[in-house]
Formats: sequence, structure tokens, C-alpha cells
Amino acid sequence: MKPIVTLTLNPTIDGASEAEQVRPIHKVRTRNERFDPGGGGVNVARVVNELGGAAFALYMAGGATGGVLDALLRQCEIPARRIDIAGDTRISLTVFETSTNLEYRFVPEGPEVSEPEWRSFLAAIEAADFEYLVASGSLPRGAPVDFYARVSAIVRKRGARMALDTSGEALKAAVEEGGLQLVKPSLGEFEALMGRDLKAPGALKDAGREFTAGGGVHLLAVTLGQDGAVLIDEAGEMRMPALNVIARSAVGAGDSFVAAMTLWLARGASARSAFLWGMAAGAAAVLTPGTQMCRCEDVERLHQELVKRT
Repeated sequence: MKPIVTLTLNPTIDGASEAEQVRPIHKVRTRNERFDPGGGGVNVARVVNELGGAAFALYMAGGATGGVLDALLRQCEIPARRIDIAGDTRISLTVFETSTNLEYRFVPEGPEVSEPEWRSFLAAIEAADFEYLVASGSLPRGAPVDFYARVSAIVRKRGARMALDTSGEALKAAVEEGGLQLVKPSLGEFEALMGRDLKAPGALKDAGREFTAGGGVHLLAVTLGQDGAVLIDEAGEMRMPALNVIARSAVGAGDSFVAAMTLWLARGASARSAFLWGMAAGAAAVLTPGTQMCRCEDVERLHQELVKRT
């Protein structure tokens, strides 16, 4: 099996720490600091590697902070290719407040990219060798709204498969282009895409069938937060309630879901089997603090719980 290629146009250096209390004006003392390479596609690559698969990360980076991101990826032993940009790679910060068990996340918008830079990224995708590609995360300022649609056209032309986890106009444009194996929005993102509330009984199922009927999207997995997730494919709907876990951090849960589901699809698993692995990885991700991704042993244990429910 070829490595799963992941795309991250707007990566981040993810800092995480703890504080007794987060207060305005006062200096907030933190402890247990850690730094990880982050951004949607980078997180997907980290989880694929953790689960025993092979990933190759394509990412944009620049400035003094770009070198820090490079070093963090090397520490994670993730094969990667950097596409240089002039702007500085962003730094995100997550602070867990121990007195309340609340998590605060500070996420900058990131650098603006030029047309030559994003076209260089497209050229890198053209040159990559893959059977599965995962595009995850927001587009940086300066990238065209149809960037992921252009990626989908590249993937479809070579007969490969693409999983997409993004939102807004970038998601809409890619869906209109078609050729997507898997799309994984949250409920809020899917409601925004469909232009209506989907909380009434049967509304999500009907919208999912409408969404996949045109053939541009093969599998739709909608994450529902504390209510679990739903898979909609040609066989119908599979809805699973959330696993009962004690959450320590929400960082990377969606990326973990996409990584595991894509990995098992690439391994030849059925859509419904891969969906359960995705749910297990998403739940496992919230067990780890800060910007740490899911652990393989947690994913395997939670997957067994899900299998018992089916």
C-alpha cells in the first residue's frame, strides 16, 4: 500500500500548556508545556503513523517559525515535503485551565500565500505518488476558494481517491467538482453547506441522501460531537452514539477520525468498518491532553467497544 498523502496549506506549531486560572490583565503562569506539529493534514499524518500506516505530508511553511515546524515533523518521524512560502508559519496555543477543566484555544489566521506559492503546492501534488490523498484544514489567505476542487480534479484524473475535511466555500467548490471518496463535516458545517437546520428527526438522513445522490461524494461521515456520528452511503445510514469517555482536550478529534477512517478504507475495509475505526480514533483523541494525538492502544480498545454495540 502506498503512503497516504496529506495536504496542509495552513499548518501550525501547536503549543499546549496548563494554568490554574486564565485571567485578563494578569500574567498567566503555565506548566507542562509541549509543542507539536499541527494543522489538519499534519495531524492526519501523525495519526496514520500512530496506527501503523504510512503517511507522507505535503505542507506550506515559511519564516523563522517554518524551520521550527520542520524540526517538529522530523521528531515525529513523518516523511514530508515542504513547499516554501514567504510568510511566517502560525503558532497556535491551547491552555487547559485546571481550576475549571475548561480549555482555551487561540488560533491565528496564518500567513497570506501568493499565486506562485499555491501553484507550487499544486505542482507538488501532481508529482506525488499516492492512491489515497487527504486534504484537511482551512485554506490560507490568498489561496483560491476552489483550491481543493483543483486537487480533486488531479486526484480523479489519476484514478486515486480523496478524503476531504474542510468547510465553507472551499468545501462547496470541491463538492461541485466531485470525485470525492469521503467528506467529513461536523453537523454545523454540513448544515451551513446545505443551507438549513438538520436537527429534526430524519432531516440529516434526508440531507445526506440528497448530498450523495449526485455521485460526486461516495461517503459522507458527519460528526455530531457528544451525540456521536453518522455515516451515509449507498447502503443507507449508520448512526452510532458517542463513546462514554472523559475528555481532556478536543484538539485533533476530527483529524483523528478522518485519519483512521481513510487508513482502513485504504486497507480495503468496508465503509462501515472504517467508520467504526474513525469513531474510535476520534474518541481516543479527546483522552489525551493538549495537542497530543490519539494513542493506538486507546483506539483499539474503543473500537472493540463499538463493535460490541453493532
